[in-house]
Amino acid sequence: MKFARIVFLVAGLFGLIVVTPQYFFESRTGHDFPPPITHPEFYYGFIGVTVAWQILFLILSRDPERYRPIMIPAVLEKAGWVIAVAVLYLQQRIPTVMVPLAGIDLVFGILFVFAYLKTPSLSR
Repeated sequence: MKFARIVFLVAGLFGLIVVTPQYFFESRTGHDFPPPITHPEFYYGFIGVTVAWQILFLILSRDPERYRPIMIPAVLEKAGWVIAVAVLYLQQRIPTVMVPLAGIDLVFGILFVFAYLKTPSLSR
């Protein structure tokens, strides 16, 4: 259980550190990765949902055994981003800089799988 605690704590803190500042960089993001953002509701919605997941990871880190079933959608959350980036990159629709960022989520997703497998269920 200690492994799961550490994995989800690190994932949650890392995610908050990386994602939360994006609330203040809408125009910079549009400048660095043209075209400019035309649907800010999607931009801020993505950030909001992502921040919510990071908080969920922090909650999960407090009691992995109790919240073990939530590890499954946590893995899917990471896989969704990794698969999307891989497909978009292969279609040459995103810059190369996104690939290592998705690689970080791939590592966390794999660690989440190991955490799930190592954490006993409450019924045991």
